[in-house]
Amino acid sequence: MPGTGELRVLRRRIRSVSSTQKITRAMELIAASRINRARQAVETARPYAEMITQVIRDLAASNEVADHPLLAPHDSIDRVAIVVITSDRGLAGAYNTNVLRRAERLATEERNAGREVVVYALGRKAEVYFRYRGQDPERTWTGIADRPAYSDAQDVGRTVMDAYAEGRVDRVWLAYTDFKSALTQVSATAQLLPVDPRAFSGGQAFPPQFLFEPGPDDILERLIPRYVEQRVYAGLLEGAASEHASRQRAMKAATDNAGDIIEALTREANRARQAAITTEISEIVGGAEALSGKS
Repeated sequence: MPGTGELRVLRRRIRSVSSTQKITRAMELIAASRINRARQAVETARPYAEMITQVIRDLAASNEVADHPLLAPHDSIDRVAIVVITSDRGLAGAYNTNVLRRAERLATEERNAGREVVVYALGRKAEVYFRYRGQDPERTWTGIADRPAYSDAQDVGRTVMDAYAEGRVDRVWLAYTDFKSALTQVSATAQLLPVDPRAFSGGQAFPPQFLFEPGPDDILERLIPRYVEQRVYAGLLEGAASEHASRQRAMKAATDNAGDIIEALTREANRARQAAITTEISEIVGGAEALSGKS
């Protein structure tokens, strides 16, 4: 039968779980507030992405873009880069696990095809994952996954574009998490380089009345790298929104589980307290009967 010592242990566990519940509840509320901000960032960046794509399409309708260094495929595919977007922190459910598994499957497919794979890690989780498996990332960016800025995407984009233009890699993939809704996030991969020329098909040529300064070729030369940077930025924004949504669900589940544990421990503590009271009453009654028997 539980005694007074076990009752103290149960009460200590209840206090401990209650403290943990307060932390997970606070993290849930913080993640919920950040989801809206991340979602707004995704929506705000979308018009820019649509407009830059449309301008390139319209310019490409009357100008040749296939020979651009970022669109022209290399003669042979020997070295492939994968840009993996994860978070710096954990406690986000299966967010990091899903995108890392997707990136690992892609890397396995490329290796089975006889290609060397290098990794560009965005987020501490990706860096730790690949280092633990004996593959040091080519470069790592940390501290940007939670609140990405366009300058961060520019840094990442320029790094992989330089590597592709210089022939150090022959293809670049982007592994990220596609934010569908607060309840649904799907890990995905997309080819970043070379840029598929079909993405710029279907445009309408500008009428002859339009005068360009600088010329259309110079504008395309500047816009296509911006297009690559925008795709990296979109992946960062989608990843940030997915991270906060996954963390909110994970912390809500942890808060609910803590509540269930507190309820179970409270029932057990009540039983222990009742058992202790019953034992004390029995001892008092037994002592009283012993005293009355002596008299």
